[in-house]
Amino acid sequence: MKLVKLSSMKLLIDSFWRAVMYCLYPRVIGLSVFPLVLIVALSWLLGYWYWDIAVTWVRGWLDASSWLAVVWRWLEGIGLPDLKTVVAPLLVIFSVTPLVVVASLLAVSFLMTPSLTRLVADRRFAGMQRKHGGGFWLSLWWTLLSLLLALGALLLTLPMWLVPPLAMLLPALIWGWLTYRVMAFDVLAEFASADERHTLMARHRMSLLGMGVVTGLMGAAPSLVWASGALFAAAFVILVPLAIWIYTLVFAFSSLWFAHFALAALQALRDEPQHAVVDDVLPAVPVSPHAAARLVAGMDDKEDGVTDVESRPKL
Repeated sequence: MKLVKLSSMKLLIDSFWRAVMYCLYPRVIGLSVFPLVLIVALSWLLGYWYWDIAVTWVRGWLDASSWLAVVWRWLEGIGLPDLKTVVAPLLVIFSVTPLVVVASLLAVSFLMTPSLTRLVADRRFAGMQRKHGGGFWLSLWWTLLSLLLALGALLLTLPMWLVPPLAMLLPALIWGWLTYRVMAFDVLAEFASADERHTLMARHRMSLLGMGVVTGLMGAAPSLVWASGALFAAAFVILVPLAIWIYTLVFAFSSLWFAHFALAALQALRDEPQHAVVDDVLPAVPVSPHAAARLVAGMDDKEDGVTDVESRPKL
């Protein structure tokens, strides 16, 4: 057990630095920039086809609101009658932007983990057999089930968040558990069989959980940039794309870290001897002298053709 822990820790550190170096590859940088390109393209298409319709609908909703009529009259009274025309476009932008960002990030994350896993496999484990132990629908079911369990754990532990240390520890552990469950499954889905996946996730559970917690905390960095963008409205246009790029880069690093760790662990598992020697597994049990004597006597009887069985009387 101690040897397994040491090898797991060595594998953890080695895969971390490999993931850092792989983030400098042009392919990884390109994938991290791709969400920004996708956001610009989606925004242009939505604006070209639906901008006028959306602004007109929002303006009509604002005009029909009775309680907003008081606000419009107050704005006209202080000399800002044209502010009403600016509110509708701003509401459209603030409503659509989160949807576009989330859709872009989901699309990239859906494509990124398999792509980066194949990158690691092609460069380090070119001859590794692909057993396809998890398909698309199984991966989707695993992700949804893990997400529901994580949300349930968050709801059950809400009262504990009143304790200051637990308020920081519990969310990190829960999201770390969710991250390692989803990431490890997606990495091993193409290469490992179901039995190999279960063995690896059980053997390296604590290491994978630690990786999930670390990457989950790293994923909180874009939130600080989002908050800065809300505080400094003048830099909003710059800080929001920066936050999206950082989030995607963290996601790429997480995928690479789990890919290096899981594939190396899978290779080590397959290199282990398949059949262990019985004497190495079960220690020899000392035999008493009387039992040894009876065993020798029994062998002698077999050699003489004599069986120690009384004949039954004929009926």
